[in-house]
Amino acid sequence: MLRCKTINNTFTSGIVIALIAASSFATRASEAISKQLHELTLNETQTLLRENTITVAQLSNYYLQRIEKFNDNGPKLNAVVTLNQQLAEQVAALDKKLKSDAPLGKLFGAIVLLKDNIDASGMPNTAGSWLMREHVPDKDAFLVKQLTAQDAIILGKTNLSEWANFRSTMSSSGWSSLHGQTLNPHDPTRSPCGSSSGSGVAVAADLTLLAVGTETDGSITCPAAVNGIVGIKPTLGLVSRSGIIPIAHSQDTAGPMTRSVSDAVIMLEAMMGLDPKDAASFAPLSLSEHLKIDGLKGKRIGVVRNMMGYHPQLDDIFENQLSVLKKAGAIVVDNANIENKGEWNEDEYSILLAEFKTDLNHYLTNSNAPIKSLQEAIDKNIQAEERTMPIFGQEIFISAQQAPELTEQSYLDALKNAKQKAGKEGIDATLAKYKVDLLIAPTTAPAWKIDHIDGDHFLGSASGAAAVAGYPHITVPMGAVSGMPVNMSFFGKAKSEGVLIEAAYGFEQATQARIRPLLHSSQLE
Repeated sequence: MLRCKTINNTFTSGIVIALIAASSFATRASEAISKQLHELTLNETQTLLRENTITVAQLSNYYLQRIEKFNDNGPKLNAVVTLNQQLAEQVAALDKKLKSDAPLGKLFGAIVLLKDNIDASGMPNTAGSWLMREHVPDKDAFLVKQLTAQDAIILGKTNLSEWANFRSTMSSSGWSSLHGQTLNPHDPTRSPCGSSSGSGVAVAADLTLLAVGTETDGSITCPAAVNGIVGIKPTLGLVSRSGIIPIAHSQDTAGPMTRSVSDAVIMLEAMMGLDPKDAASFAPLSLSEHLKIDGLKGKRIGVVRNMMGYHPQLDDIFENQLSVLKKAGAIVVDNANIENKGEWNEDEYSILLAEFKTDLNHYLTNSNAPIKSLQEAIDKNIQAEERTMPIFGQEIFISAQQAPELTEQSYLDALKNAKQKAGKEGIDATLAKYKVDLLIAPTTAPAWKIDHIDGDHFLGSASGAAAVAGYPHITVPMGAVSGMPVNMSFFGKAKSEGVLIEAAYGFEQATQARIRPLLHSSQLE
């Protein structure tokens, strides 16, 4: 029996009542309480709970009401697709812990949504595929265990670009055959980007406090940027990948998506941990100590100009923010270009195809998923094509099925070349050449119009080098173009999260550039 509620474009108030039936509080918080809880930070949430100003039940009920009002009604954002039927139990347990004066985890009171490619017991884990609708893991992914060990409350699952945007070159970000299209809260006609679309939208629209995304190349940073929030793609191995439906082990990682740098950092610290089931896993880093107001002071920051030029208004916003960096004490080194930019692209795609086949087959055969191989998914997509492929096909799936095995020399050469070009000869060489601590560029262009005929309209991004190298990348709001949010990217060498956090936090505190979506119950204002 599924211990969850899957939202199929019809969110019923009954599930809200059921989820908080054990609570003595009314199903609708007062207007004053709702206003008090709007756009909270983690610190604000924990202060309210410690002072008994609000209860855990009121907190969870606030987000449930937001989901009902804006996710399935009003603008129908379609970001949250599954609710956790164990929510009431988690709320009661935390409430009891608060009253007992027992030690609290660093995420106590944090309401968290998981991207729907992360195992959580009792909830479907589907990658957005109709073929996977009955896949209900009986164990939590390692990172979910880490979150709940720190007293986070798992609210449910978010929609994503089906199979993490790795089924077709014509895919539409935020669309899945199981749950449909997720919409950008700033303008519902525009893309939420992907593949962590639902996580980005849910955080931006205040449907949750925190969310988990995953990235292979841009899948955290792009939806964070076009929805106007903070995203961190950590160094490969800092967060365990076990229990996550994969694309490619050489690039995949999970990471936090939040409304502030401090919340993202605290969440990332909670997610870290050595996992013997993940070969890339390494010991946690100390991160929160890097949340320094003067974090930009003395930093040598390289401007990667050859990651710009694809959107003039985006470049103008970025250009204006360079003065903020300088005023805060940073030494801005211009034209710190990654000279071999893009030379890894062909190898990267070859790697992803080969690893996807092997990694997905391993995940499927070691789970209780209803399909057991990539080839079976291809076959069943054809059988159910009216349901699974109404707007785009599966040519990436087919190419992956034909890709080399991971023991073949062509794959090994591609892997070595891509890592070398993006890492040692790319980011590392650029940092050394210009004697800088980190690199910056615009994250990506403002959100494009959703297009189910021609697919996504990416103009450019800063994600590629860090993604392929397996290096950290933080994206932070820097302003807006015609009312649509845009972000600045901070990236650097492996395990340089501390340096990036200092710069990103200092920038955020100096600018406070995040814009909020103006949501209304019946329309966007």
